[in-house]
Amino acid sequence: MRHALIFAAGLGERMRPLTNHTPKPLLTVGGKPLIEWHLEKLAAIDVRYVVINTSHLADQFPEVLGDGSRWGLRIRYAYEGPTPLETGGGMLNALGLLGPEPFIVISGDVWTDADVATLPAEPRGTGHLLLVDNPPHHPDGDFSLDAQGLVHDGGTPRLTYSGIGVFRREMLDAWQEVVHDAGAQQRPPRFKLRPLLERAIARQELSGSHYQGAWTDVGTPERLRELDERLGR
Repeated sequence: MRHALIFAAGLGERMRPLTNHTPKPLLTVGGKPLIEWHLEKLAAIDVRYVVINTSHLADQFPEVLGDGSRWGLRIRYAYEGPTPLETGGGMLNALGLLGPEPFIVISGDVWTDADVATLPAEPRGTGHLLLVDNPPHHPDGDFSLDAQGLVHDGGTPRLTYSGIGVFRREMLDAWQEVVHDAGAQQRPPRFKLRPLLERAIARQELSGSHYQGAWTDVGTPERLRELDERLGR
């Protein structure tokens, strides 16, 4: 896989006041911006093209990250306008900057020590999700995983989607048939990825793997501080 997409357009409302002047993925943890941890991982597995979608304080990303050459990457920025397009709309908006092959997707506001090299370069269906144990703030999880590695909406045990996965462009085919959010009628469209994941599940086209190592959804100042202290140790 030579292409990756990092979601970095969120408003970071739960992180205020830290995000009043700094986008959440650019907040420092362990001595460097959160997003830099992802860029280093991607460069280490020979990803060469990274698309970063932006909205809130978008001009700061190229100021801090540049063109990606310091990591051996080529970074391209997909600006979404002043209102973020959600995960589905953001992926659709960035699709023209991604290559024809499957691409890695990473949420810019998570941290993990998972090795992204273990993700399948060619998902058996339209996507593959990295699932993790449910954190305290999300005890009910999102999906379950069967013995064949297929993701299900029901079933137990429940696991949480880590915000990391691999997707084929076909995940977004005919998206209008399953997305009914009001924002889907806007230009550019604004919608969540979840309805498309549910369609893939119904078609048995969504696989997954369970990672049991360190993972943090850096969603609040408290979690950011705890992660920074842990990495400092």
